[in-house]
Amino acid sequence: MNPVSFRSVSKSYPIYSKPAHRLAELVTLNRIKRHDDYWALRDVDFEVEPGSVFCLVGENGSGKSTTLQLAAGIFPATTGEVEVNGRLSALLELGAGFNPEFSGRDNVFLAGAVQGLSSQEIRRRYSDIEQFAEIGDFINQPVKTYSSGMLVRLAFAVAINVDPEILLVDEALAVGDFYFRQRCMRKVHELRSRGVTILFVSHATADVKAIGTDCLWLEKGRVVEKGKPDVVIRNYLARMNEKDMGYRAARSESSLDAGRATLLAPEIVETIPNVDHRHGNGDAEVIGIAALDENGVVVPMLEPSRVLIIRISVRAKQPIERPNVGFMMRNHLGMDFAGTNTDREDVRLEPMQPGDIATVDFHLRLPELYPGHFSFSPAVANGDHLHYEMCDWVENALALEMAHEGKPVYGYLHLPCQIRVNSRLNAGPAIPE
Repeated sequence: MNPVSFRSVSKSYPIYSKPAHRLAELVTLNRIKRHDDYWALRDVDFEVEPGSVFCLVGENGSGKSTTLQLAAGIFPATTGEVEVNGRLSALLELGAGFNPEFSGRDNVFLAGAVQGLSSQEIRRRYSDIEQFAEIGDFINQPVKTYSSGMLVRLAFAVAINVDPEILLVDEALAVGDFYFRQRCMRKVHELRSRGVTILFVSHATADVKAIGTDCLWLEKGRVVEKGKPDVVIRNYLARMNEKDMGYRAARSESSLDAGRATLLAPEIVETIPNVDHRHGNGDAEVIGIAALDENGVVVPMLEPSRVLIIRISVRAKQPIERPNVGFMMRNHLGMDFAGTNTDREDVRLEPMQPGDIATVDFHLRLPELYPGHFSFSPAVANGDHLHYEMCDWVENALALEMAHEGKPVYGYLHLPCQIRVNSRLNAGPAIPE
C-alpha cells in the first residue's frame, strides 16, 4: 500500500463575478448556478512509493499547491480519489496553522497537539525544535512579530520533529537564507534515509534533481510528464525556454512593426534576458547574449563535458580602437566563478566605428559543476585586459542551471580523474585528456 495515491483526481473552485452572487446562490431555493468553475486539477493520477522523494514542478498556477493541499486533507477532491496512509506533517503556506497572537513556543505545543502528540511528548521534542529553528529569544515572542524567514524556520523545525511518515513541503523553503536551506536539504536527505516519504514542491530545479527520486510535471492542472527528475526537468526547462523565446520573438515582431528595429545578420544576437545592473562609459554596448550548442541551438541548461558556446554581440557608439569582449561567470551566491575575454585569449578584434556590430563566440567545455544556477555577465571594453576603459558591463544577463549527472559533486566541481592502485608513476598518463 503506497503512502499517497491520486486516482483520476480533479479539483474545481467556484469563481463569482460579484460577491452578491455567492449569497444569492446560497439562499435561493432553485439553486441557480451563479458561478464559473475553475479547474485547478484535471484527471491527475500518480502513486508515491514508500521512502521516496516525490517532486512536483510547473509554472505558477499549474496545480502544484492544490495537489499538496488535497494530500493534506485541507479540502476534498471534486472528483476522483485521494488516499493517504501514514502520519502526515505539512509545511504548506507560510505560517499556515500558526496563531499569530501566540508565541512561537505556544504554537509549537499547538501544532504538536494537532498532530496527536501529548504534552509530555512535545516537551521531550521541544529542545530539538528550538535548536533547529535557531530563532533565539523570539521563540517566546508572538509569531506576528516574526519575519518570513523566522516563520519558515520554526514551521520546518516543527514539521520534521513530529515523527512524520509523510512530509509535504510546498516552496516555503524559498524564503529561507542559504545557510538554513542547506540545513533543510540535509535534513530532507536524513528523513529520506529513515524511510520518510516526502512530497516536495519547488521552483529550484537543482534541488529537485539533487533530492528527488520521482518527478511530476503539471501544466494548467494536467499531468504533462512523470518520471525520473533528470529527464522531466530537462524537458520542463526546454519547454520554458521555448516559451521565453516565443515571447521575445513576439516582442521583436512588435518592434519591427513599429519601425523601431532594423534587419540584422542571423549570427547577431539581440536579446539580453536579464539586466540586474549595467555600467560603463557608453562608447559601446552589449546588445545580446545567448548560450548555444555546437549546432547553434539555444541550450536550456548547462551540461558537463559538452561544448557550450557563449555568444555575445556588441555595437560601437563611438570609435573603439581596441575592442575587448568578454564575460564573467558567477555562481548562485554571486561569487565570480570564472571568466575570460578576447584579449585574454589572444584574439585581437578589428577597430570599430560607430554603428559597427561584432559577434564573439566563446567555445567552452565545462567540467561537471555542482547542481546550481550560474549567471553570465557580458562586457565590452576599449583596451587590453590590463589597461582598458569599460564601455558596457551587464550584470547577470543570462542564467542557466547545471545538469546533475546523478553522482555527487564534492565542493564546486568534479575534476577529471583516473584512479590506479599500486601502480608506478611512470607507467603512462593517468589523467584523462
